[in-house]
Amino acid sequence: MNKRETVQAFVDSIQQGEFENAKSMLADDFQFSDAVSEPINTEAWLGMSTNLKTAFPDLDYHFKVIGTEGDVVRTTMQLSGTHSGSFDLRDMNLGVIAATNKAFSVKREKTKLTVNGNKITAWVVESTQGAGLKAILGQLYDKPAIM
Repeated sequence: MNKRETVQAFVDSIQQGEFENAKSMLADDFQFSDAVSEPINTEAWLGMSTNLKTAFPDLDYHFKVIGTEGDVVRTTMQLSGTHSGSFDLRDMNLGVIAATNKAFSVKREKTKLTVNGNKITAWVVESTQGAGLKAILGQLYDKPAIM
C-alpha cells in the first residue's frame, strides 16, 4: 500500500468502528494533536474515538485525501452525526452526556497524517473555528461554540 492508501484504509476502519484494525495501522509512538489541548497517544486516541462512535453511531467523517508531500498525506474531514448514545467525556472532566437525539455538522477541517513505512505516526488537525468538540457541543445544546 502507498501512503495515500494506508491513510484511506485507516480512516475507513475508523468510519466503520473497527478500532482494533485502525490501531494496527498506528506506530507505537503515534500522536494525535491540535484538535485536543495536548497531544495524545494511541490509547487516548482510541478511547476518544470509541466514545465518539458510541455517542454518534452514524458518525460520518466526510474524509477526503487531497494530496501527498513526502511522508505527509494532506486530508480534510467534516464530522456530522446524530447524538443517539451516551457521550462519555469523563476524561475531560465533563461527565457523561445523555443522548439528545440532535444532529450536528461542523465545519470542514484540514488535517495531515504522517506515514512512516506502513504505519501512521502523527495525525494533526488544523484548528478551525466552527469545528471540533466545542462546535459539536454547541450544536447539541443550541449554543454558539466559543473558540
